Amino acid sequence: MLDPSADEIRDWGSSVIQLMSDYLLSLRDRGVYRHMFSRRIRNRLDAALPTKGTDFNGLLKVFREDIIPFSRQNAHPRMFGYVQSPGTALAAFADLLASTLNANLTVWRSAPAPVELERLTIDWIRQILGFNAGAGGLFASGGSMANLAAIAAARQTKDDSSGRLRIYASRETHFSVAKAAALLGIGRNNVCHVAVDERFKIRVDDLVAKITADLEEGYVPFCVVANAGTVNTGAVDPLAEIREIADRFQLWMHVDGSYGAFAVLAESARKLFGGIERADSIALDPHKWLYLPVDVGCVIYREPEIARSAYGHEAEYTRIIGEEADEAFAFWDYGPELSRRFRALKVWMLLKGVGLDFLGEAIESNLACARHFESMVRASDDFEMVAPVELSIFCFRHVPVQLRNESPQAIDAFNERLLIALQRDGSSYLSNATLGGRFALRGCVLNYRTTLRDMEILLDDLRRVARSLPTSA
Repeated sequence: MLDPSADEIRDWGSSVIQLMSDYLLSLRDRGVYRHMFSRRIRNRLDAALPTKGTDFNGLLKVFREDIIPFSRQNAHPRMFGYVQSPGTALAAFADLLASTLNANLTVWRSAPAPVELERLTIDWIRQILGFNAGAGGLFASGGSMANLAAIAAARQTKDDSSGRLRIYASRETHFSVAKAAALLGIGRNNVCHVAVDERFKIRVDDLVAKITADLEEGYVPFCVVANAGTVNTGAVDPLAEIREIADRFQLWMHVDGSYGAFAVLAESARKLFGGIERADSIALDPHKWLYLPVDVGCVIYREPEIARSAYGHEAEYTRIIGEEADEAFAFWDYGPELSRRFRALKVWMLLKGVGLDFLGEAIESNLACARHFESMVRASDDFEMVAPVELSIFCFRHVPVQLRNESPQAIDAFNERLLIALQRDGSSYLSNATLGGRFALRGCVLNYRTTLRDMEILLDDLRRVARSLPTSA
């Protein structure tokens, strides 16, 4: 099994490809999710420590019968929970090839062609966003690591010896920003949360007021985080205005575009991202709106040398000898990881194989699905929107006629029960959000398979499931 013959590899590959094609072609016939229990799954798996090997067909049988059925089907066209990409067959092959080569993208000499491919692909993303030619970056595991990498670079711009550094972010900003502050020694309490307006965008007047008050108190403001698509509602903060405030107070401007920034490829959304190219750094997740399988996040720095000052570290075992400047390039100088898998291959294969025009059309279709759902909700007499649709996230709740005169708490409780029942039903899958203190059903369209008809089926599913629920607990 460790070193199979060529014939064995071909047989294994044929079996895997058959399973893969059968699975993808049957997605619409599967439930998105099935109600399950941890112990039931464990009991289906052989828990004994293996001392003897199992043949490949036996391993594949476990995957087919025990892994696939007891997983959430993230590629299903009505998987609306969270910000979940479906993945693509093309990128799955790229992951296979990357694992076959098993390149470790630490430094140029370790993986010359893969390093060049990552630098090229990062430059394509730079161009998509409109960043200056000198910008650069690298791929990471996801948006959380990209946010951490960027905030560590931002910290280099201010003296932090006082221990009173301050970050500013809206109340809708992803928790990974506060987590990064804790891990970097800045402290969660030094992430100052700024109020949002009725569209859940950061209020620039409150941002200015909080920065001013902190300066008077002796704090050291150093970074403002803007959102290019929040995870709760998809709100895009006023990026150009935030850049002006960052310049006024000499702050690093970081944009968390992990969910939404690639929507710049869709013509109808492009105007929302004006000013994004002036950020000092940006976090993105190609494994979201480039439809790639996890894990591949990305951080872009407008001035990479600032990041190098944060991450550069000398050790004899990493000293590069006898190379010219270009061949002495090291990714470890720009991010926290040393060992790095060949994530760039699937990004390169997708961009090169599909093209930006087709990707833009797919994203445009996702936006249209969310808008269609919003229009149906607003035209109904038993659903209501909780937040406006800006990108492809939609937040709403079900208020059937028998609940219209009930308390907000009763409506919240009913929608919580409805969410659980819908997930267990399996035809459609939503997640949840709390907005303005109220419980909301939340969905996100992030799948090139999703159609307008799927949005209509979602409403039908909700009404059907709701009829089986009592209106009170």
